Amino acid sequence: MNLVARIAAAVVLVSVAPACTDAGASPASTQGAMSKTQSISASGYDVTPLPKDTVKGLAAKLDPEAYRVTQRAGTEPAFCGNLLDNKKRGTYACIVCGLPLFSSEHKFDSGTGWPSFHSPVDPAHVAQKVDRSHGMVRDEINCARCDAHLGHVFDDGPKPTGMRYCLNSAALRFYDAGSLPRDAFTKEPTGLARGDAGQAAAPTSPAAPAAKEPAMTTSVETAYFAGGCFWGVEHWFQLCPGVKSAESGYMGGKTDKPTYKEICRGDTGHAEVVKVVFDPTKVTYRQLLQGFFMMHDPTQLNRQGPDVGDQYRSAIFCTTPAQAAAARAAITELADAGSYGGKRIVTQVVEGGTFFAAEDYHQDYVEKTGRACHGSNPWPTVFGATSPAPAR
Repeated sequence: MNLVARIAAAVVLVSVAPACTDAGASPASTQGAMSKTQSISASGYDVTPLPKDTVKGLAAKLDPEAYRVTQRAGTEPAFCGNLLDNKKRGTYACIVCGLPLFSSEHKFDSGTGWPSFHSPVDPAHVAQKVDRSHGMVRDEINCARCDAHLGHVFDDGPKPTGMRYCLNSAALRFYDAGSLPRDAFTKEPTGLARGDAGQAAAPTSPAAPAAKEPAMTTSVETAYFAGGCFWGVEHWFQLCPGVKSAESGYMGGKTDKPTYKEICRGDTGHAEVVKVVFDPTKVTYRQLLQGFFMMHDPTQLNRQGPDVGDQYRSAIFCTTPAQAAAARAAITELADAGSYGGKRIVTQVVEGGTFFAAEDYHQDYVEKTGRACHGSNPWPTVFGATSPAPAR
């Protein structure tokens, strides 16, 4: 199905909502102290409870705050943890024993002041028990392997679980995607089922091929799209298979580091833009273009529904000449086919430009608030019955 047919199949009358006014010790030093009954999680990690002496040795290496939180069930002050605003892709592991606990895929902004997740990376990695301290009853969560105190879990989280795992940054160590080291307590680590675990801990030997091979990485590309309020555009791109991240920001204007207040004045020339980082082996730039033209109405000049102003204009900011050629070709194809009832497509194609990230409260807005914005999910149509369109 070509670009025009896919967009026609999605019913291009875009609906518009109301205005969006290290751990650790080495295996050799701990193997003898391990329990005889070994427990392996579904993602391949040894989660057998560690002996108290082993935990004591690991905890002795912690800084005072991490020790207070993990060993004495302490709680760090709200909005003070160093991982609260971390938006990088990767895995959050136990700072004591290194067991992977939570993934960036499940992180959300709860507004509580502590890092929050709707699911653990593996249910077997997190233990739960009743906490009756401070005159209330709560569900405490701990590392299943070393019993480090992590935080608490509540039933007021988002879909799909409805749970909020509320964590202390001091109890966690973050690893960028692809850099999670081999586990010190798992004899033959398989890593997480999602493939986040790296191979950095393989023995260093010229004769061992595995030691020379770094953790597998995938080259990524970046694209920028403006199609009205960036809340909705960001949300739909976040749902796209192959998109690694989508970030709201500003682009195309005459000022550096603009603020939202300045953008709303309408005199900066910046558009509300979404930065899309994607894996071209899983989604092509042409497919991103297809989705973009489905999720907004490109015939509306300097507006999108009730949102009026040049900051809401339709535009594609291209990082390469190939992207610019593909964007112009897509517009020509749609125009030649008489799409959008024959109305003129006003989408700008701009080569180059500087992206300025928007304020934190704009990031992941739909996910945080549950408030819908304009458009609808185009990806079932883009990745529909026919083979993916080739990159252009």
